[in-house]
Amino acid sequence: MFLSVFDMFKVGIGPSSSHTMGPMVAAARFLDLMRASPFEFRGLRGSLHGSLAFTGVGHASDRATVLGLAGFRPETYDNDKAETVLEQIRETGKVCPPGLPELDFHPKDDLIFDFGPNLPGHANGMILMATDAQGDVILQETYYSIGGGFVMTEGELAAGRNTEEGDPVPYPFKSAAEMLEMAETSGKSIAEMKKANEISRGGPENLRSGVARIWEVMNGCIQRGLETDGILPGGLQVKRRAKGIHDALLAERGTNLNAPHKINDWISAYAMAVNEENAAGGQVVTAPTNGAAGVVPAVIRYWLDHVPGATEAKVEDFLLTAAAIGGLVKYNASISGAEAGCQAEVGSASAMGAAGLAAVLGGTPAQIENAAEIALEHHLGMTCDPVKGLVQVPCIERNGLGAIKAVSAASLALRGDGTHLVPLDACIETMRQTGADMSEKYKETSLGGLAVNIPNC
Repeated sequence: MFLSVFDMFKVGIGPSSSHTMGPMVAAARFLDLMRASPFEFRGLRGSLHGSLAFTGVGHASDRATVLGLAGFRPETYDNDKAETVLEQIRETGKVCPPGLPELDFHPKDDLIFDFGPNLPGHANGMILMATDAQGDVILQETYYSIGGGFVMTEGELAAGRNTEEGDPVPYPFKSAAEMLEMAETSGKSIAEMKKANEISRGGPENLRSGVARIWEVMNGCIQRGLETDGILPGGLQVKRRAKGIHDALLAERGTNLNAPHKINDWISAYAMAVNEENAAGGQVVTAPTNGAAGVVPAVIRYWLDHVPGATEAKVEDFLLTAAAIGGLVKYNASISGAEAGCQAEVGSASAMGAAGLAAVLGGTPAQIENAAEIALEHHLGMTCDPVKGLVQVPCIERNGLGAIKAVSAASLALRGDGTHLVPLDACIETMRQTGADMSEKYKETSLGGLAVNIPNC
């Protein structure tokens, strides 16, 4: 099993990897399918199902789908250009994707929110269709946005998760137990094994420059969030708080009145800065999702800014270790809030952050695995119930608490020798089972929990 660090950490746009990035990616894939087809197309249609329908407006799923059908992709997204194109589409009822003829598409009529039963493959389903001059559908594909910006067609999903493409990698672990066994046998760290796998596929320079780019975007997102105030879009009138908290912390620096627990405020400010940017539709890195994008960057920034001896030269080891853990969770369970609740998003992110921090603090593979397990275990059962379908409440603060738990989990694990009762594999399987048992009300549909108990929302 191989999931690249660049699969787990993707540069994209807010507010959601599954509901914004995923539909945009699916639309781009459908355009590629059309370009490879011999048919003559005149129009487009689509429908959003399950969680994509129930929380699609709050997550901008419709907007992302329209832009995707116009040729936009998350990694090269330009917001100013997007607004211009959206206005043109509204005025003309036409989209002009590169490499295809002008196509009829009226978003209000041709993109349907279907609130009926979910499509069979996943809670985040969408169907895209291309029509001929008579309006008959001549090409159709079903896509599933399975979390973290990953998109699969109906056929790909049916083929199963065991389908693996590409050449074999040196350390193809599919479980934490296999990972630890390979580390013991090889004498390598988790980061070293992951690095060898990455280099075998993409080469050393691609890894070096790519990881540097990931941290550059993560850190830039933190900085923008710490420097920006105002009200977040969407109608909840949620005020940005990261800048105010950060400004207050800077003003209090150097006084003799700082309580030790204020470090939690620093960690929370870093995480909230990212998720406020995400809620505003800014550029973020999936880690492993947009809804949980603040946890891993916040833990890295905490380590760099507040831990003696920290150096950016080790950020690569942090991210490689975190990606190894995230890959295990995705392969054996889920990173999708619509599939397994927020335990799959912030819980997975906290496990990744804990593992990465334990690694750069000198932890053994067993201690790193323990750190990830502690963090994930104490997110089990966490629901995804965004108020008004927006990735704001409780999502923004939840990232701060997930980052704090990650730091605590790493610290606890490093106080031991790696021996512990609950293996990470068992914890991941428990998360999978809990997600399967969880009511649909609590899996990113905004039909239960806080989403229905906040007045006037």
